[in-house]
Amino acid sequence: MANDSRGGKNTFRTKNTKAPESAPKKQTSNWKSKLKYWAIKITLYFFAISIGLVVLYKFVPVPITSTMIARKMEAIADGRDSEIYYDWVSYANMSKEAPLAVVAAEDQLFPDHNGFDFEAMSNAFSKNLKGKKLRGASTLSQQVAKNVFLWQSRSYIRKIFEVYFTVLIELIWGKERILEVYLNVAEMGSMTFGVEEASKRYFNTNAKNLTRQQAARIAAVLPSPIKWSAAKPGPYVNRRTAAIARQMRALGGVAYINDLRSF
Repeated sequence: MANDSRGGKNTFRTKNTKAPESAPKKQTSNWKSKLKYWAIKITLYFFAISIGLVVLYKFVPVPITSTMIARKMEAIADGRDSEIYYDWVSYANMSKEAPLAVVAAEDQLFPDHNGFDFEAMSNAFSKNLKGKKLRGASTLSQQVAKNVFLWQSRSYIRKIFEVYFTVLIELIWGKERILEVYLNVAEMGSMTFGVEEASKRYFNTNAKNLTRQQAARIAAVLPSPIKWSAAKPGPYVNRRTAAIARQMRALGGVAYINDLRSF
C-alpha cells in the first residue's frame, strides 16, 4: 500500500451516503398528476354528456327513467306483471287542464320562478330542524330533473346534482317543455307513467280530452301514486281533488299557463 506524502500509510474511508429521497417524492408527484388528469377528464366528460342529454331531450321524448326501471325490477322480483304503461304525448295534444292541475297542486309559482322556490325550501328546512316534514319544497322543475336524470333515494349528493340539472333544464328547455316532460314521465299509478296512459287506464279517454275534474284527480294522487288511486279514489283523494279544482279556478283557469316561457 503506498505511503502518503507525510510518510504515513494511505487510508481509504468510505462515506455513509444515503440513497436519494427523490424517488418516493417523484412517485407521489406522478400519482397526484394522474389523479388530477383523470379528475379533469371525468369532469369534462360529465359536463359534455349531461349537457348533451339535456339538449337532446329538449327535442325527443324521454325513452325511460330510473323510476320505470326500478318499478320493473321490483315487479320481476315479486313475480308480478312487469309491463310498464308509458305512452308519450306532446304538450299540444294534451288538455291544458292537465298542466294547470299539476301546477295548482304541486307548484303554483311555476310560471314565475327560475327553478327553485326558496321560500318553500326555507320553510322545509325549518320544519325539518324541528323534526317535521313539509311536502312540496321541490318545484316541478326539480322533480323533472330528479325523475329524468337522477335516482329517487335521498342524499346530499343527489341534491347537488338535482340543482345542477334544474338549472340546465330551466335554461335550455323552458317552462313549457318542463311541464311536457313532467306530465309524461311522472308516476301516476301502479306501473303507469304519464298523463296519456293515466287517462286511458282511469277514464277511458286520452290526455287531449281530460276534463278539469279528471285532471285534478290525477294530480291529487301524484304525491303517492302507489298508495292512492285515481281509478278508485278514497275520501282523501276526493277531498284533495276538489281542493285542486278550486285552486285551478282561483288561478284563473288555463289562462294562467298560456304564456309559459318556451325556450
